[in-house]
Amino acid sequence: MKASKVLLILLVLIGCSKEDEDGYRVYTIDRGSHYSDGPIDKLFGNDNRADSWEWEVIFEPSCIYSESDLFNPSNYLDVNKLIGFSDCDRHHSQYSCRVGWRASGDSIELLIYKRDDNNIEFKSLKKVYPDQIVNVTLDFKDTIYISCIDGICDTLVRPCPDWSGRKYSLFPFFGGQETAPHKMKIRIK
Repeated sequence: MKASKVLLILLVLIGCSKEDEDGYRVYTIDRGSHYSDGPIDKLFGNDNRADSWEWEVIFEPSCIYSESDLFNPSNYLDVNKLIGFSDCDRHHSQYSCRVGWRASGDSIELLIYKRDDNNIEFKSLKKVYPDQIVNVTLDFKDTIYISCIDGICDTLVRPCPDWSGRKYSLFPFFGGQETAPHKMKIRIK
C-alpha cells in the first residue's frame, strides 16, 4: 500500500510539467528568493554523467532589474546563475561550472562562471535581450570548461581533470547576497 502511494506521488510530481506551448520549462524566481522552482529537474534533469550539454534559453523581460531595485546597489554586478553542474565529486559551492547572468541596462550579460575550491572566477561572453532565443552550450573537457553563447565561446581551467563521475544539475538562482527584487521568469529547453 505504501509503495503504491509513493509511486502515485512520484508520477504526479513528474507529470506536473511546467512546460510552455513551445516545450520550454519555465523557471520562476519569486521576489525575495534566491532559488527557482523546478527541484524535480535536479533529480531527473539532464544527463548528469555527460560532459557536454546544450540548451535554448529565453529570459523574460522580468529578468531586467536596476541598481535601485536592490537593497545594496553595490550588488548590481553580482553574478546570478543560469544553469550548470557540480564537479570534482564535491558540493557545488566548492566546485562547479555554470553559465551566469546579470542585468545590464536593458540587456542581460551572460558569463562563464566557476567555483574552484570556493574561489569564484567568471568571464563575460555576450549580452542578450529579453525574449531573444539564446543557444547555450557547456562542455567539461579534461583540463578546461568551455561555455558558448550563440557561438561566442570562452574557457576557464577545470581543477579536476581526472574526475569523470556523476554531476548534479544546477538551475536558475538569483544572487550573490541579494534576493530577487521581483518575480523573474526564465525559459529553458
